Amino acid sequence: MKRFVIACVLAAVLGGCQTFAPRAARPVGAAVPSAGVFDNHEQVWAAGENASPVAAPHLRVTILPTDKRDWTLWQVHLDGAQPGDAIWALREEVGANAGFVPHRALVAVPGTGKDFDPAQWAPLDACTLKVDKSGRSYSGDAASCTVLAPGVGAQMAMLPLAIEQSGEWLHLRLMSDQARGADAREDLRRVQEFSGWAAINGAGAKATAENRDWHMDRRIRIENEGGRYRLHWRDGAVAGYSLGLERLTYRDGNVPVLKLSLIEDASGQVLAYAWANPEATRIGLNLGWVQIGLDRVTPAP
Repeated sequence: MKRFVIACVLAAVLGGCQTFAPRAARPVGAAVPSAGVFDNHEQVWAAGENASPVAAPHLRVTILPTDKRDWTLWQVHLDGAQPGDAIWALREEVGANAGFVPHRALVAVPGTGKDFDPAQWAPLDACTLKVDKSGRSYSGDAASCTVLAPGVGAQMAMLPLAIEQSGEWLHLRLMSDQARGADAREDLRRVQEFSGWAAINGAGAKATAENRDWHMDRRIRIENEGGRYRLHWRDGAVAGYSLGLERLTYRDGNVPVLKLSLIEDASGQVLAYAWANPEATRIGLNLGWVQIGLDRVTPAP
Protein backbone atom coordinates (compact mmCIF):
# COMPACT_ATOMS: atom_id res chain seq x y z
CA MET A 1 0.00 0.00 0.00
CA LYS A 2 2.77 2.43 0.93
CA ARG A 3 4.49 1.72 -2.36
CA PHE A 4 1.25 2.51 -4.21
CA VAL A 5 0.82 5.82 -2.35
CA ILE A 6 4.40 6.81 -3.12
CA ALA A 7 3.87 5.89 -6.77
CA CYS A 8 0.73 8.03 -6.94
CA VAL A 9 2.51 10.99 -5.36
CA LEU A 10 5.29 10.74 -7.94
CA ALA A 11 2.75 10.33 -10.74
CA ALA A 12 0.84 13.39 -9.54
CA VAL A 13 4.01 15.45 -9.72
CA LEU A 14 4.68 14.20 -13.24
CA GLY A 15 1.15 14.75 -14.49
CA GLY A 16 -1.47 12.66 -12.72
CA CYS A 17 -2.12 9.31 -11.03
CA GLN A 18 -4.98 8.39 -13.33
CA THR A 19 -2.62 6.81 -15.86
CA PHE A 20 0.98 5.66 -15.92
CA ALA A 21 1.17 5.01 -19.67
CA PRO A 22 2.67 7.89 -21.69
CA ARG A 23 1.11 8.94 -24.98
CA ALA A 24 2.25 6.53 -27.68
CA ALA A 25 5.24 7.91 -29.53
CA ARG A 26 5.57 8.15 -33.29
CA PRO A 27 8.25 5.97 -34.89
CA VAL A 28 11.83 7.07 -34.31
CA GLY A 29 12.85 9.61 -36.94
CA ALA A 30 9.29 10.23 -38.16
CA ALA A 31 9.06 13.69 -39.69
CA VAL A 32 5.80 15.53 -39.13
CA PRO A 33 5.13 18.35 -41.66
CA SER A 34 5.46 21.72 -39.93
CA ALA A 35 3.26 24.78 -40.32
CA GLY A 36 4.08 27.26 -43.07
CA VAL A 37 3.47 28.21 -46.69
CA PHE A 38 4.98 26.07 -49.46
CA ASP A 39 5.18 26.69 -53.22
CA ASN A 40 6.58 24.71 -56.18
CA HIS A 41 7.42 27.77 -58.31
CA GLU A 42 10.88 26.51 -59.27
CA GLN A 43 9.56 23.10 -60.33
CA VAL A 44 7.07 24.76 -62.68
CA TRP A 45 9.75 27.15 -64.02
CA ALA A 46 12.20 24.29 -64.64
CA ALA A 47 9.57 22.30 -66.54
CA GLY A 48 9.05 25.30 -68.82
CA GLU A 49 12.77 25.77 -69.35
CA ASN A 50 13.19 22.11 -70.24
CA ALA A 51 10.03 22.00 -72.37
CA SER A 52 8.71 19.11 -70.32
CA PRO A 53 5.75 17.45 -72.10
CA VAL A 54 4.00 16.73 -68.77
CA ALA A 55 4.61 19.70 -66.51
CA ALA A 56 3.70 19.76 -62.84
CA PRO A 57 0.85 22.12 -61.92
CA HIS A 58 1.62 25.24 -59.90
CA LEU A 59 0.71 24.32 -56.34
CA ARG A 60 0.63 26.36 -53.14
CA VAL A 61 0.01 24.69 -49.79
CA THR A 62 -0.55 26.46 -46.48
CA ILE A 63 -0.28 24.30 -43.35
CA LEU A 64 -2.00 25.90 -40.37
CA PRO A 65 -1.74 24.79 -36.75
CA THR A 66 -4.85 24.47 -34.57
CA ASP A 67 -5.37 24.57 -30.82
CA LYS A 68 -5.68 20.77 -30.96
CA ARG A 69 -2.23 19.21 -30.76
CA ASP A 70 -2.97 16.36 -33.17
CA TRP A 71 -4.70 18.41 -35.86
CA THR A 72 -3.46 20.64 -38.70
CA LEU A 73 -5.32 22.34 -41.53
CA TRP A 74 -4.06 22.08 -45.11
CA GLN A 75 -5.15 24.75 -47.59
CA VAL A 76 -4.35 23.64 -51.15
CA HIS A 77 -4.43 26.11 -54.05
CA LEU A 78 -3.96 24.89 -57.62
CA ASP A 79 -3.17 27.26 -60.51
CA GLY A 80 -3.45 26.49 -64.18
CA ALA A 81 -6.09 25.79 -66.79
CA GLN A 82 -8.34 24.27 -64.14
CA PRO A 83 -7.60 26.19 -60.91
CA GLY A 84 -9.06 25.04 -57.64
CA ASP A 85 -8.97 25.30 -53.88
CA ALA A 86 -9.45 22.72 -51.17
CA ILE A 87 -9.04 22.57 -47.42
CA TRP A 88 -8.38 19.41 -45.41
CA ALA A 89 -7.93 18.67 -41.74
CA LEU A 90 -5.29 16.07 -40.93
CA ARG A 91 -5.37 14.24 -37.59
CA GLU A 92 -2.12 12.63 -36.54
CA GLU A 93 -2.18 9.02 -35.39
CA VAL A 94 0.74 7.63 -33.38
CA GLY A 95 1.91 4.24 -32.21
CA ALA A 96 1.33 1.12 -34.30
CA ASN A 97 -0.98 2.98 -36.72
CA ALA A 98 1.20 6.07 -37.08
CA GLY A 99 0.14 8.37 -39.87
CA PHE A 100 -2.46 10.99 -40.76
CA VAL A 101 -6.20 10.64 -41.25
CA PRO A 102 -7.49 13.28 -43.68
CA HIS A 103 -10.89 14.86 -43.00
CA ARG A 104 -13.26 16.79 -45.25
CA ALA A 105 -15.24 19.79 -44.05
CA LEU A 106 -18.92 19.36 -43.20
CA VAL A 107 -19.57 23.12 -43.19
CA ALA A 108 -18.95 25.80 -45.79
CA VAL A 109 -16.54 27.83 -43.65
CA PRO A 110 -14.92 25.63 -40.98
CA GLY A 111 -13.29 27.28 -37.98
CA THR A 112 -9.54 27.80 -37.85
CA GLY A 113 -7.04 28.50 -35.07
CA LYS A 114 -8.80 28.74 -31.71
CA ASP A 115 -12.15 28.29 -33.48
CA PHE A 116 -11.18 24.92 -34.91
CA ASP A 117 -13.81 22.29 -34.11
CA PRO A 118 -13.23 18.58 -34.96
CA ALA A 119 -17.03 18.14 -35.10
CA GLN A 120 -17.01 20.18 -38.33
CA TRP A 121 -14.97 17.52 -40.08
CA ALA A 122 -15.66 13.98 -41.33
CA PRO A 123 -12.86 11.39 -41.52
CA LEU A 124 -11.76 9.85 -44.80
CA ASP A 125 -10.41 6.67 -43.23
CA ALA A 126 -9.87 4.96 -46.57
CA CYS A 127 -7.39 7.71 -47.45
CA THR A 128 -5.27 7.39 -44.30
CA LEU A 129 -1.63 8.24 -44.90
CA LYS A 130 0.56 5.71 -43.10
CA VAL A 131 4.18 6.30 -42.21
CA ASP A 132 6.76 4.14 -43.98
CA LYS A 133 9.48 2.13 -42.26
CA SER A 134 12.01 4.95 -42.59
CA GLY A 135 9.67 7.33 -40.78
CA ARG A 136 10.31 10.02 -43.39
CA SER A 137 7.22 9.82 -45.58
CA TYR A 138 3.51 9.04 -45.43
CA SER A 139 1.35 7.51 -48.14
CA GLY A 140 -2.16 6.23 -48.68
CA ASP A 141 -3.77 3.56 -50.81
CA ALA A 142 -5.02 5.16 -54.02
CA ALA A 143 -7.47 2.39 -54.87
CA SER A 144 -9.18 2.51 -51.48
CA CYS A 145 -9.25 6.30 -51.45
CA THR A 146 -10.77 6.58 -54.93
CA VAL A 147 -13.93 4.85 -53.70
CA LEU A 148 -14.71 7.98 -51.66
CA ALA A 149 -14.41 10.36 -54.61
CA PRO A 150 -18.12 10.51 -55.52
CA GLY A 151 -19.02 11.69 -52.03
CA VAL A 152 -16.25 14.28 -51.83
CA GLY A 153 -16.52 15.80 -55.30
CA ALA A 154 -14.01 17.68 -57.44
CA GLN A 155 -11.87 18.65 -54.46
CA MET A 156 -10.81 15.01 -54.19
CA ALA A 157 -8.24 15.71 -56.92
CA MET A 158 -6.37 17.97 -54.48
CA LEU A 159 -6.22 15.48 -51.61
CA PRO A 160 -2.63 14.52 -50.63
CA LEU A 161 -1.93 10.87 -51.38
CA ALA A 162 1.71 11.00 -50.23
CA ILE A 163 3.61 13.46 -48.02
CA GLU A 164 7.30 13.88 -47.27
CA GLN A 165 8.98 16.87 -45.65
CA SER A 166 12.74 17.29 -45.66
CA GLY A 167 14.10 20.56 -44.33
CA GLU A 168 12.58 23.39 -46.36
CA TRP A 169 11.10 20.96 -48.89
CA LEU A 170 7.58 19.53 -48.90
CA HIS A 171 7.09 16.75 -51.44
CA LEU A 172 3.47 15.93 -52.25
CA ARG A 173 1.64 13.51 -54.47
CA LEU A 174 -1.99 14.46 -54.99
CA MET A 175 -4.80 12.19 -56.11
CA SER A 176 -4.76 13.98 -59.48
CA ASP A 177 -1.07 13.18 -59.98
CA GLN A 178 -1.93 9.57 -60.80
CA ALA A 179 -2.83 10.73 -64.30
CA ARG A 180 0.75 12.01 -64.77
CA GLY A 181 2.44 8.73 -63.92
CA ALA A 182 3.54 6.58 -61.00
CA ASP A 183 6.37 8.91 -59.95
CA ALA A 184 4.62 12.26 -60.45
CA ARG A 185 4.70 14.62 -57.49
CA GLU A 186 5.00 18.29 -56.58
CA ASP A 187 8.22 19.59 -55.00
CA LEU A 188 7.31 22.60 -52.89
CA ARG A 189 9.67 24.82 -50.92
CA ARG A 190 8.94 26.85 -47.80
CA VAL A 191 8.11 30.44 -48.73
CA GLN A 192 10.27 33.21 -47.26
CA GLU A 193 9.20 36.86 -47.19
CA PHE A 194 11.22 40.02 -47.83
CA SER A 195 10.36 43.65 -47.17
CA GLY A 196 12.04 46.86 -48.29
CA TRP A 197 11.96 50.06 -50.27
CA ALA A 198 12.37 51.44 -53.77
CA ALA A 199 13.33 54.90 -55.00
CA ILE A 200 12.12 55.52 -58.54
CA ASN A 201 12.56 58.63 -60.65
CA GLY A 202 9.42 60.12 -62.15
CA ALA A 203 11.02 60.20 -65.60
CA GLY A 204 11.61 56.47 -65.53
CA ALA A 205 14.43 54.96 -67.54
CA LYS A 206 14.87 58.24 -69.45
CA ALA A 207 15.68 60.21 -66.30
CA THR A 208 18.78 62.43 -66.41
CA ALA A 209 21.14 63.14 -63.56
CA GLU A 210 19.51 66.56 -63.09
CA ASN A 211 16.02 65.17 -62.56
CA ARG A 212 15.13 65.29 -58.84
CA ASP A 213 11.59 63.92 -59.10
CA TRP A 214 12.15 60.94 -56.80
CA HIS A 215 9.35 58.77 -55.45
CA MET A 216 9.81 56.48 -52.45
CA ASP A 217 7.87 53.24 -52.03
CA ARG A 218 8.53 51.84 -48.56
CA ARG A 219 5.68 49.31 -48.53
CA ILE A 220 7.35 46.47 -50.40
CA ARG A 221 6.47 42.97 -49.19
CA ILE A 222 7.40 40.16 -51.53
CA GLU A 223 7.85 36.39 -51.32
CA ASN A 224 10.87 34.55 -52.67
CA GLU A 225 9.02 31.78 -54.53
CA GLY A 226 7.85 33.68 -57.60
CA GLY A 227 6.57 36.71 -55.70
CA ARG A 228 5.56 39.90 -57.56
CA TYR A 229 5.17 43.45 -56.27
CA ARG A 230 3.97 46.47 -58.28
CA LEU A 231 5.91 49.65 -57.54
CA HIS A 232 3.97 52.83 -56.72
CA TRP A 233 4.43 56.56 -57.09
CA ARG A 234 4.19 58.80 -54.01
CA ASP A 235 0.46 59.38 -54.62
CA GLY A 236 -0.23 55.62 -54.56
CA ALA A 237 -0.68 55.18 -58.31
CA VAL A 238 1.12 52.25 -59.94
CA ALA A 239 4.43 53.23 -61.53
CA GLY A 240 4.33 50.76 -64.40
CA TYR A 241 7.11 48.57 -63.04
CA SER A 242 7.10 45.46 -60.86
CA LEU A 243 9.58 43.48 -58.83
CA GLY A 244 9.94 39.72 -59.12
CA LEU A 245 11.70 37.57 -56.53
CA GLU A 246 12.35 33.88 -57.05
CA ARG A 247 14.68 31.03 -56.23
CA LEU A 248 16.00 29.25 -59.31
CA THR A 249 18.74 26.82 -60.23
CA TYR A 250 20.92 27.33 -63.31
CA ARG A 251 23.69 25.38 -65.09
CA ASP A 252 22.05 21.97 -64.95
CA GLY A 253 21.17 22.25 -61.29
CA ASN A 254 24.58 23.37 -60.06
CA VAL A 255 23.97 27.05 -59.31
CA PRO A 256 21.03 27.84 -57.00
CA VAL A 257 20.31 31.58 -56.74
CA LEU A 258 17.91 34.14 -55.34
CA LYS A 259 16.95 36.36 -58.29
CA LEU A 260 15.53 39.90 -58.01
CA SER A 261 14.08 41.26 -61.27
CA LEU A 262 12.77 44.64 -62.40
CA ILE A 263 9.90 44.10 -64.86
CA GLU A 264 8.14 46.53 -67.18
CA ASP A 265 4.43 45.94 -66.65
CA ALA A 266 3.28 46.93 -70.14
CA SER A 267 5.55 44.52 -72.00
CA GLY A 268 6.41 41.97 -69.31
CA GLN A 269 10.07 42.48 -70.22
CA VAL A 270 12.73 42.01 -67.55
CA LEU A 271 14.74 45.25 -67.61
CA ALA A 272 17.41 44.15 -65.16
CA TYR A 273 18.09 41.57 -62.48
CA ALA A 274 20.48 40.79 -59.63
CA TRP A 275 21.54 37.48 -58.14
CA ALA A 276 22.44 36.46 -54.60
CA ASN A 277 22.89 33.15 -52.82
CA PRO A 278 19.57 31.58 -51.71
CA GLU A 279 20.37 32.16 -48.02
CA ALA A 280 20.99 35.89 -48.50
CA THR A 281 19.38 38.17 -45.93
CA ARG A 282 19.61 41.20 -48.24
CA ILE A 283 19.41 41.82 -51.97
CA GLY A 284 19.18 45.01 -54.03
CA LEU A 285 19.38 46.62 -57.44
CA ASN A 286 20.60 50.05 -58.65
CA LEU A 287 20.04 51.31 -62.19
CA GLY A 288 20.46 54.97 -61.39
CA TRP A 289 16.85 55.91 -62.12
CA VAL A 290 15.57 53.18 -59.81
CA GLN A 291 17.13 51.80 -56.62
CA ILE A 292 15.80 48.86 -54.61
CA GLY A 293 16.74 47.34 -51.27
CA LEU A 294 15.17 44.26 -49.68
CA ASP A 295 15.69 42.53 -46.33
CA ARG A 296 14.57 39.05 -45.33
CA VAL A 297 11.64 39.11 -42.92
CA THR A 298 11.45 35.40 -42.10
CA PRO A 299 14.59 33.54 -40.97
CA ALA A 300 16.57 31.63 -43.56
CA PRO A 301 15.91 27.85 -43.41
